[in-house]
Amino acid sequence: MTKQEHIKYWIDSSEEDWKVVWTLFESENFVYSLFFAHLVLEKLTKAIWVNSNEGNIPPKVHNLVYILEKANFKIPDSKKDFLILMNNFQIEGRYPDYRQKVYKLYEKNNTQSILNQVKEYREWLLNLAR
Repeated sequence: MTKQEHIKYWIDSSEEDWKVVWTLFESENFVYSLFFAHLVLEKLTKAIWVNSNEGNIPPKVHNLVYILEKANFKIPDSKKDFLILMNNFQIEGRYPDYRQKVYKLYEKNNTQSILNQVKEYREWLLNLAR
């Protein structure tokens, strides 16, 4: 695959996951909705990494801040805290004992609020990836 095909792969995959975010949200599966929201952002950061590096295979990590830093991207301070918050959701979806604890923390209103922010960050990252 060419560099542009790799970038397109990450962007297209994130678009599919974005649809899943809303399917899960509508079915009131809020923790998994947030897990997939993290995945959307992760795939876009990996597209940015591919775009910014010689190689086409981004680091096999889930930390959004780390990936962007390895893409030599200076994250504005105003955006960094939210990316750090979103990193929590990649863990919550993977570990059942932790996930059980957070099920009680996320309900429709606060999940909706986070997803509204994800929508803004998604657009920001898409613009950087293209």
